[in-house]
Amino acid sequence: MIRFENLTIVRGTKLLFKDTSIVINPGESVGLVGANGAGKSSLLGLMHSQMHPDSGDVFFPNNWRIAYVRQETPTFERTALEYVLDGDSNLRKTQAQIADAQARGDGYQEANAHIAFADANGYSAPARGQSLLLGLGFTLAQSELPVSSFSGGWRMRLNLAQALMCPSELLLLDEPTNHLDLDAIIWLEDWLSRYTGTLFIVSHDREFLDSVCNVILHIENHKLKRYGGNYSQFEILREHELALEQSTFEKQQATIAHLESFITRFKAKATKATQAKSRVRALRKMERISPRDLNSLLVFNFHSVNSAPNPMLVLNSVCCGYKLDSGREQVILPRVTLSVQKDKRIALLGANGQGKSTLIKTLAGYLPPLAGNITQGKGLKIGYFSQHQIETLENDNSPLQHLQRLAPDAHEQELRDFLGGFNFRSTMAMEIIKSFSGGEKARLALALIIWQKPNLLLLDEPTNHLDLETRQALIMAISQFNGTLIIVSHDRDLLRGTTDEFLLIADSRVQPFNGDLDDYRNWLLKNLADQRTAGHKKERDTQGSITSNINRQTKKRIDAKERHRLTQLRKPLQIKIESLEKAMVLLNKEKIKLDALLADKTLYEPSKKIALMDSLKRHSEVKFQLAETESSWLTVQEAFEKIDC
Repeated sequence: MIRFENLTIVRGTKLLFKDTSIVINPGESVGLVGANGAGKSSLLGLMHSQMHPDSGDVFFPNNWRIAYVRQETPTFERTALEYVLDGDSNLRKTQAQIADAQARGDGYQEANAHIAFADANGYSAPARGQSLLLGLGFTLAQSELPVSSFSGGWRMRLNLAQALMCPSELLLLDEPTNHLDLDAIIWLEDWLSRYTGTLFIVSHDREFLDSVCNVILHIENHKLKRYGGNYSQFEILREHELALEQSTFEKQQATIAHLESFITRFKAKATKATQAKSRVRALRKMERISPRDLNSLLVFNFHSVNSAPNPMLVLNSVCCGYKLDSGREQVILPRVTLSVQKDKRIALLGANGQGKSTLIKTLAGYLPPLAGNITQGKGLKIGYFSQHQIETLENDNSPLQHLQRLAPDAHEQELRDFLGGFNFRSTMAMEIIKSFSGGEKARLALALIIWQKPNLLLLDEPTNHLDLETRQALIMAISQFNGTLIIVSHDRDLLRGTTDEFLLIADSRVQPFNGDLDDYRNWLLKNLADQRTAGHKKERDTQGSITSNINRQTKKRIDAKERHRLTQLRKPLQIKIESLEKAMVLLNKEKIKLDALLADKTLYEPSKKIALMDSLKRHSEVKFQLAETESSWLTVQEAFEKIDC
């Protein structure tokens, strides 16, 4: 188990924890929650020895292996798969021992190293690493690319895969969903549900915490408090606690008022002086309860939309993409025909790289169409929040200055009142934003959009950088927005609370998805292998009306394209199957020879001890290699057969 005993941590001048104690049992999945800056990441750092407590202790078994996600990724030229395999340090250690023994010609040590390699599941390691990469959104081809070829977000995925590759009894994840799309988050949830060790997670994704965690540790007032259950259950218990504390506070205030009244009335009377002094002492000794503001949740609202055109936008055979520096066009969605109707609330679904952000940028006018045309309704006013919206803010300006640029004629008090609704109160409205957190900057960017009273709201990952409280405030605000909404987000709580229609972007197409987010999760998990290697499979059943209306010639082209796609999927698997079958033939032949050799009694004579040991060692190696090759063959064969399903 893990025990924190009388833990105190101070960082600089800031007190994070003071004399707090807690126990976590083996195998529990723990969600760490609390206000930004409360010490969640510091607690994780403490557990993997990046920092030390100022006082108190942390105890867990010495033989526990700890896995955590690195924050930096060296620009290796080694492949993504090899980088992920580096996460299993024991595997790499045994590989080094084998190489060293071979270099020294030490057959006995080499045999022992091969046994250790098999015990570490070394023969299946590449397949396991590949599975992690596929689950996190990489293709088979990308797994062979050098680490240096990936962008920052994808390198963080590599770091996550490396942490998951590490055999561990304790896994520490700090905001693991930040660089993932919804598809990868669903896969990660499924993977973590099978993890048998102890898990600590810091996350602002409410549904992710609900799905994965069975214990919540809440950080407040420099203390850790344990709650059984997931995040939603914690919220219910927490609300009851706050209500009870508020009730206790009110009762104490009534008692204090009564005592003070008695003291005021009778402190000058000789007959009551002793009693008055007694009550003064009682007041001094009383441990004051702090008030609980049950209505302290951050709340902000969109302005009402007075009028809006219908349709809002019409896309007619629009080619979505962008121009490269070379002048060449990069087409993402070749032919989009879409009518955005008034009052629709639409979520865009699909894996990273399929074109969700490209489409929303095209709708917002930030990317001109490469072909086709877009018609805007009269009176359309777009509010657009991009993934990198906070980068458009001026770091040397205050929230008030940002808003004054949008509304130069508005009274300062009106602007201050508006900013106060976004928690930029008092002097904070006048502070330059350079020192603001990412969440505070995102909150300001949202405020600036809301001020402009859009009737079409386009949001691309608006919850990035936001804490749980601000996310909840955003959900409440958007749910009351009476305009039209199109949103891209990996936050399912936000999507459930604000949208009622889904468009699936996959295979260079935009089409309706008939179902809810639970249907989407089930669909993803069922088709994950095919989706990760060849893109999302078409939803033939739900989209039958489309194929029934197209002419026979078009259907033939589609069928031909599908046959070509299946052939392209089968080809690398067929090559792999043939390669594995050849390897099995050779290994079986060698095993037969070794079996015959070991059956020869003369091999066991004292003079042939070295030959016997070499034969036994090779026999063990061949058996392991044969078993692993057969296992790989079965896995690839199953994948091959599923392509026809």
